[in-house]
Amino acid sequence: MRLSVSSFLLIVSIAGLTSIATPAAAQDRYCLQGRGWGYPGNCAFATYAQCMATASGTRAGCGINPRYAYGRHRGHWDGPRRRY
Repeated sequence: MRLSVSSFLLIVSIAGLTSIATPAAAQDRYCLQGRGWGYPGNCAFATYAQCMATASGTRAGCGINPRYAYGRHRGHWDGPRRRY
């Protein structure tokens, strides 16, 4: 399947707009991990499918970003502590 130049530019511009519109916290949920990537790896993937598509044909795999998995989730109990 061959893409014309205009189709390719359309796909690239849509991908660029999607990455701009996506919040930063949602962009790094999955990491491409393997021997050449170190730890935690290339954590630039919002979905597992994106990561696996990039890892396809390599010896790399995908895992959840430790910063996302073990990050501190702020709740109503978190906040400045008052001293009485």
